Amino acid sequence: MALAARFWRFLPWARAVFPGPWLSRGVAGSRGLCCAWRLRGSEVMGNLGSVKRSLLFSALPYLGFETFQVFSQAAVVHATAKVEEILEQADYLYESGETEKLYQLLTQYKESEDAELLWRLARASRDIAQLSGTSEEEKKLLVYEALEYAKRALEKNESSFAAHKWYAICISDVGDYEGIKAKIANAYIIKEHFEKAIELNPKDATSIHLMGIWCYTFAEMPWYQRRIAKMLFATPPSSTYEEALGYFHRAEQVDPNFYSKNLLLLGKTYLKLHNKKLAAFWLMKAKDYPAHTEEDKQIQTEAAQLLTGFSDKN
Repeated sequence: MALAARFWRFLPWARAVFPGPWLSRGVAGSRGLCCAWRLRGSEVMGNLGSVKRSLLFSALPYLGFETFQVFSQAAVVHATAKVEEILEQADYLYESGETEKLYQLLTQYKESEDAELLWRLARASRDIAQLSGTSEEEKKLLVYEALEYAKRALEKNESSFAAHKWYAICISDVGDYEGIKAKIANAYIIKEHFEKAIELNPKDATSIHLMGIWCYTFAEMPWYQRRIAKMLFATPPSSTYEEALGYFHRAEQVDPNFYSKNLLLLGKTYLKLHNKKLAAFWLMKAKDYPAHTEEDKQIQTEAAQLLTGFSDKN
């Protein structure tokens, strides 16, 4: 009955049909009426009990829905907490350079609908593809796999700057397998997503750096590629070394010394602009950058070779 009373509170229309005050009027009547009233009262109370029981059963679907909502909300909270835990593990493995362990962790959740998890999976797939021990066949599969994950991340959350960034990176990677024509055809799409990533997060040095690479690539585009670009676009993509330099400097201002390649490209861009003094300054910084990854070592070597070229000419 306590449960029935609980649902009674949620049913004001039932209380209006069976108000309490009318019961007292029967008690105030004559003796005969009182006896009759008691009989009728017991009948009414019996009927009232039946009504309450029927109302209780009719309220059970409400209880079921309410309980479903509670459990659903709890499940969402639990799922969110689980995703956060996975992301923390993933970020730790990424910072630790545990590329294969990171990929193994994230591929367990490849059917996820979470954009933050999906773009990390795209990045991990790409990183595995770039390992020296990865075969060419596996690399190609991983590159296309990475693009699919990045695309899904973007579909799930168009406000994720990282989803835009990694979608653009993965489109560029796929272009390596689809030829120079496809790569140039995707140029505006890549630029659009890098610019969107910067708009969504102006403090992400990597997105700014990548926009600089886009500019540098089109500034040094050879004549035959320019001809292809003119065939594909009324206004083909183009840029200048000055524009590329602006992005590289901007990335450095946002996060100084965040990436050895940004230092190297600052040096190389100054070389293109015939400013050897500043080129030497940035190349020296790239050469002296602590080598945490295989890429850092390669950049150290390239910077040292370019600096040696300076001394040979002098």
